[in-house]
Amino acid sequence: EVQLQASGGGSVQAGGSLRLSCAASGLVIDDFAIGWFRQAPGKEREGVSVIRSVDGTSYYGDSVKGRFTVSRDNAKRTVDLQMNNLKPEDTAVYYCAAGYPRLLTDWDLYDIWGQGTQVTVSS
Repeated sequence: EVQLQASGGGSVQAGGSLRLSCAASGLVIDDFAIGWFRQAPGKEREGVSVIRSVDGTSYYGDSVKGRFTVSRDNAKRTVDLQMNNLKPEDTAVYYCAAGYPRLLTDWDLYDIWGQGTQVTVSS
């Protein structure tokens, strides 16, 4: 069974840090683009950061550039998101997802999803 298991969410004050981890089972993550999306109440889901081993590419949304870092460990089958200098607007449910997009931003082609983990940033 293919599964993505997200963990590491929590509540922090603005300026704090959290590290999310996505553990994959039932698939070889080397072959996938895999990364993080988020959805805040009343807003559409957005791509936050994704990474792909096969060509060494990564993507960061404009709102998180310079603050978030995505990394993967293919041997451990994990993809982590280090989030620094968190802001209240980062509050959302964060999901990890995997797929075979041609462009990393082909969001509709991420078709393997994990459950969400809540991140709450207070001012």
